[in-house]
Amino acid sequence: MTDPTQPDLIAEMGAAFLGSRLKRLGERLQAEAARVTQAAGLSVQPAHVAVLAAISRQPMGVSELADLLRLSQPGVTRSLGQLVEQGLVQSERGSDERRRNLTLTAAGKAAVARLQAQVWPRLARAVDELCGGDAADLLAGLTMIEVGLASEPLDRRAARALPGEVTILPWHPDRAGAFHDINREWIEAMFAIEPADLEVLEDPQGQIIAPGGDILFAEAAGLGVVGAGALRRGADGAIELTKMGVLEAARGLKAGEKLLAALIERGRDMGARPLYLLTNKRCEAAIHLYEKLGFVHDPAIMERFGGRYCRCDVAMRLPD
Repeated sequence: MTDPTQPDLIAEMGAAFLGSRLKRLGERLQAEAARVTQAAGLSVQPAHVAVLAAISRQPMGVSELADLLRLSQPGVTRSLGQLVEQGLVQSERGSDERRRNLTLTAAGKAAVARLQAQVWPRLARAVDELCGGDAADLLAGLTMIEVGLASEPLDRRAARALPGEVTILPWHPDRAGAFHDINREWIEAMFAIEPADLEVLEDPQGQIIAPGGDILFAEAAGLGVVGAGALRRGADGAIELTKMGVLEAARGLKAGEKLLAALIERGRDMGARPLYLLTNKRCEAAIHLYEKLGFVHDPAIMERFGGRYCRCDVAMRLPD
């Protein structure tokens, strides 16, 4: 028995854990509904009850049944196999030789009649009582969720749920670890860490901030710091946009685009002449983003700065 005084993590996590909470609740309701069914002298499993109810309305095929219940066809087929073994459902050839109709046997009809008389009304009253006297609002809410998911799946909604909630944060020594981890993730995923990388990642204060550069961060609501990018000041007025990355787990939030726009604005405020970057052809998505926000390919930048990294084969500059 669950202790109601103990913390409930799934409940505390709110809407993000709705699927887990509904699954947990559904399993409990089905288990307790099974006891009501057994008390009525029936051995029907909760997963089978909806199948029996549907077939009791009219004979139908497996695909029709799955569509009516909005369940997967393999799952419905498994339930049917068990009901056939119990002698509650039978499969008969229809007028179309390729089609078989599912019908209730005499035992199946008797089971549905007992469910209708002794089980379903009791369960409906019990659920109403749980909902303060009327389950209509809860059922309407569930219908709204189902209709919404039919129009747009949850993953698509999640992909566009947070872009407007990305915030740009300034440099702070407490974020040095995030700067290191974010950049190390993408560099190691695509290349090998070079000494030039390590000197910056392990000492951003000394290598970027102290010489007059800057580092900005992108924070996504509910995810924390997900992106980072640096502006490294050179002795001749040039500023390199470097060590910019976004965590793989945060892709799709457009954090990179917002971070890049902020870095460009900051670089201009710093008087960059020019603002440039060095990258590699394998970073196609990043190059596309740089081009989108105004960077152009520049052989002169490659000749002037490209030797800094072994992997560098693309150099770009932001026009003045």
